[in-house]
Order: sequence, then C-alpha cells, then structure tokens
Amino acid sequence: MGLRGSKQPDIQVLLLGLDNAGKSTFLYKLKHNACVNTVPTIGFNVEMLEAKKNRKNITLTLWDVGGQGKMREHWMSFHQDAAAVVFVVDSSSRERLEEARRELENTLRSEQLRGRPLGVLANKQDVNGALTVTELKDKFNLRKICAGRDWFVQPCSASTGFGVEEAFKRVVQMINK
Repeated sequence: MGLRGSKQPDIQVLLLGLDNAGKSTFLYKLKHNACVNTVPTIGFNVEMLEAKKNRKNITLTLWDVGGQGKMREHWMSFHQDAAAVVFVVDSSSRERLEEARRELENTLRSEQLRGRPLGVLANKQDVNGALTVTELKDKFNLRKICAGRDWFVQPCSASTGFGVEEAFKRVVQMINK
C-alpha cells in the first residue's frame, strides 16, 4: 500500500545536434565529470541522472542521439516521450551553422514536441572565434522559432566543463512534470 505513487515519473530529455557538436562529450562530462574521448555516435547513448526539483529528487533519462545525416532521419522516433530538448551547437563551426539551424527548426516543427522546453547549448566556447550567445540567438532566429515554449541559450564547453552544470540545472527547472 505504501508504494503506490512512490515511483518517480520517467522524465526523458533529448540531446540532439549535428555530428561533432559535442553531445556525447556533454553527456559524459555531466554524468562522470570527465572529458571522455568519444567516437561518432551510431545510434544513441542513454544515461540516467539524478537531480532536484522543488526539493524533490527526480531521475532524468538523457537520450544522446547520433547527429550524422542518416541518424537525423530517426530523431522523430525519439520525440514522443521527450519532456525537453537540448540542442547542442558547435559554435566554433560557422560553416555548419545554417545546417544546424535548419535541423533545429525541423525538430521544433514536430507535433510531439509542441510546447516542450528547449535548451540550446552554444558549445565549444573554449575555441577562438566561437559565436557568442547573442550571435547564436540572432543567426538561429530563436525568438521567432521558439515562440510558445520556454527556451534558453547556454554558453558552454563540454570538454572543459564550463557551463555544463548550469545548462543541466536550467533544463531541470524548465521541465513541467
């Protein structure tokens, strides 16, 4: 009798972005506080993380889905149960910004993600010439494409750890479960 309702809801967060944006590096920095040498993700990585929200412990399942062109076709099959989306951008790769913007827009058009919160990680801030948060907001036209949802842009470096914990905390606070 005392166990009814004690199971924590399964809160799933999608970690998306182009290949080489730093999604897996971000995930393992968050999980193990270590810079892990990664290889391109074929398929997905899944990790569970504990967090606190409103003084309650919650468990989040982070789905780090591969970002190669062939994998992006499958992103939609992960949308259904997502409570939030974290989109990682290599802010030092100006030549791929348009491609990243297009993929983010396509993702946000999903009916299953309507109104879900979005965190955009301006990753690789430790690289000279990386876009600032303001530049990224403008280039991605985020004020327009994120109308009707909570969103933020977090500068970070998944390899050094700069901004990683802050990004995770912001995502947790935006989740509505």
